[in-house]
Amino acid sequence: MAFSVVVLAAGKGTRMKSSLPKVLHKVGGVPMVQRIINTVEQMQASAVHLVYGHGGDQLQDEVSGQNLNWCLQAEQLGTGHAVQQAAPHVKDDEDVLVLVGDAPLIRQQTLERLVKVKADCDLALLTVELDDPTGMGRIVRNEQGNISAIVEHKDATDAQREIREINTGMMMMNGGDLKRWLSELSNDNAQGEYYLTDVIAMAAAQGKVIQAAQPDEVAETEGVNNRVHLAKLERVLQRWQAEALMHGGATLADPARVDIRGEVQTGSDVFIDINAVFEGKVVLGNNVSIGPNCILRNCTVTDNAVIEANSIVEDAQVGEACTVGPYARLRPGAVLHTKAKVGNFVEIKKAILGEGAKANHLTYLGDAEIGAGANIGAGTITCNYDGVNKSKTLIGKHAFIGSNSSLVAPVSVGDNATVGAGSVVTTDVEDDALTVARARQRNIANWPRPTKK
Repeated sequence: MAFSVVVLAAGKGTRMKSSLPKVLHKVGGVPMVQRIINTVEQMQASAVHLVYGHGGDQLQDEVSGQNLNWCLQAEQLGTGHAVQQAAPHVKDDEDVLVLVGDAPLIRQQTLERLVKVKADCDLALLTVELDDPTGMGRIVRNEQGNISAIVEHKDATDAQREIREINTGMMMMNGGDLKRWLSELSNDNAQGEYYLTDVIAMAAAQGKVIQAAQPDEVAETEGVNNRVHLAKLERVLQRWQAEALMHGGATLADPARVDIRGEVQTGSDVFIDINAVFEGKVVLGNNVSIGPNCILRNCTVTDNAVIEANSIVEDAQVGEACTVGPYARLRPGAVLHTKAKVGNFVEIKKAILGEGAKANHLTYLGDAEIGAGANIGAGTITCNYDGVNKSKTLIGKHAFIGSNSSLVAPVSVGDNATVGAGSVVTTDVEDDALTVARARQRNIANWPRPTKK
């Protein structure tokens, strides 16, 4: 049966002490509310109604999704009032899943469990059991085990305070029922607000069957109130993601010291050392090794490749059995073919290294194509930018570029050509040729050194 989703994301989050709306703070590199939207979209919800208020422009700039309907809550008058803003868009004959926008770790399987429970009752609540439920609304059940009420801590009897099952604020019900109950809500309370939880009492009074589903971990339902909570949930998510990598065949030197801020796909027998950071979409092939303190962002690292310590790989492709680093930087557009080698303090941008090509140390290669088997000496620079335009350097197969050479683009060096160390190459070099482009050395005998005046 089709269902729609209402996500409550209108709160400012005063305790975050931030100009950014609370739901835009990131967990695992993704805004909290976007993470929730991504989860329900995987469940193929017919529509996602996002109730927003504070920071509306920022939200609309940052948040996206299919079938996303924006519902403005101009005044924040409680959770019931928030859902009322989405109610006109809800169909009577569909179920509605209500979620809170600051609980980013809710899992798809938990929501599917809630949907399944709703199929056999009139209203399904997501509840959780806490070791210490002090201050939380308790779930009260009747003799048949159906939920009959949510009793706030301050109103609970001593017996009710012994109940460990509490309400999370997430629930699912029929759209027609929801709209009817919302129309009957009252703000006759100390805060003058309309509470969504009041619909539970209305449903129970009408003899509706109310059941509950629970998550696998309490953290799935925890909301973020301040930056301490945000950091706590970040660590939970990182633990989950590290465990998923290990279940998938990767070895992590220390699962607590790997951060995934996006999506990582691994082959078998991958090794990831400490303090690795993954951002965007990263694909690691079989037998890949990632050294300590590396950052990988939107890249592919193919089978048997090694990324040595303290290297950065961004929007790049690393071919099979390549070696990168230590202290190397592959910038956007870098492509390394099979068995290419990029050594320490080498930077590559928008350049292709052919099979077996080497740039072992202290080199910058930008806007270049380097042929198979070429050897790029230490201190080589492709001078690709004249201050206005960028030009390309072509280096042929098995070419040898001597140390401390500057190749001033546009320029080409042919197959098997050799550039002598210290050369500044401004014109093309033919295949099999040697070029030496440097001033002739002069030795002056008995030269007096300068003395201090």
